Amino acid sequence: MKKIAKLLGVLALALLIGFSMAGCNGESPDNSNNPFELQPFDDITAAELVANIKIGWNLGNTFDAYNLNWLGNNPTVAQLERGWVNHTTTQSNINTIKAGGFNTIRIPVSWHKVCDTNFNIRTDWMARITEVVNYAVTNDMYIILNTHHDEDIFKFRDVDMPNSLKAFNKIWEQIAENFMNYNEKLIFEGLNEPRTKGTPAEWNGGTEEERNNLNIYYQNFVDTVRATGGNNDKRFLMINTYGASAGANAVNGLVLPNDTAENKLIVSVHFYEPYNFALNTNASFNTWSQSNSQDTGAIIERVNRVNTAFVSKGIPVIIGEFGAMNKNNEDIRAVWAEFYVKTAKDKGIPCIWWDNGGTTGSGELFGLLNRSNNTFHYPKVLDGLMRGAGVTN
Repeated sequence: MKKIAKLLGVLALALLIGFSMAGCNGESPDNSNNPFELQPFDDITAAELVANIKIGWNLGNTFDAYNLNWLGNNPTVAQLERGWVNHTTTQSNINTIKAGGFNTIRIPVSWHKVCDTNFNIRTDWMARITEVVNYAVTNDMYIILNTHHDEDIFKFRDVDMPNSLKAFNKIWEQIAENFMNYNEKLIFEGLNEPRTKGTPAEWNGGTEEERNNLNIYYQNFVDTVRATGGNNDKRFLMINTYGASAGANAVNGLVLPNDTAENKLIVSVHFYEPYNFALNTNASFNTWSQSNSQDTGAIIERVNRVNTAFVSKGIPVIIGEFGAMNKNNEDIRAVWAEFYVKTAKDKGIPCIWWDNGGTTGSGELFGLLNRSNNTFHYPKVLDGLMRGAGVTN
């Protein structure tokens, strides 16, 4: 009886919010028996959609955790989710993010760790991802769902492409089928920071071979999602440059795929600038000044580059990851955050803070939300983000 009551509760939640929670076990779901209707879809342009995104937050180091070998051969979904942050995401966590002023959440997900040899995704994993997506749905948020840290199966050299595309297409077919009834606020992001790890050009735009193959991935991404039907025939799709870099080679090498839906593509880049202040784990690099052109120049240059390449041509851009790590310098990080976000906002580019849950130690400390008690570790940084995004004055 408890199992039946639990099932009825899940179905009631899905019906209440009007979204399909159909799991996916690697086979196409029988949508003829799906009791949930397609949700109304606001058929606007990608530029119009992105204009409604104010500022976002990443649920980082959670479902994207990988290389969790210590968990054994068949870890539970809860173990996988808690592998890096030792926390289970709750509805209250996402409620707090929305109440803090964020109207967008990016949910990074690593999929290869829960696939069998034929790239069928575990049903319990898909169900949990759906549950957390619905936490954001109940808050009427924009949601970006991606493939993240799957470089072990998604590769970009010619020799690897046949098997890699087979995996990529199969995984995205399952994701798309599971979420086909969701409305326009659910955005699919094909990859994260697509690159060949450990190579000299990894963070410098890759090679011509790799960039060309990345463009092939994106054509497959668009074709695979569109073919699943439902609202996916017009869903907004996001593609990243090579390595998600805002450098010239990566930006200039990205070719937008052909699409049967008109004006539904979004480009994304990531950058943590200036590097020493934002991303260098050396704690001595803890100062930044808005009056110093060397401190502001890298931010301005990258924003201007993607604006010229994409935004000015009607192709919207989202900065899918950014941040400056904690170095016991909250006041100056707040000033930096406001400048960074406003610089991007002035070009129509919204930003999504990378929150990996870290606040202490010697690693990359981008934690913003205290997920245990639903407070913000650095309220001044939060205020700076909201001022920069125009959410508050």
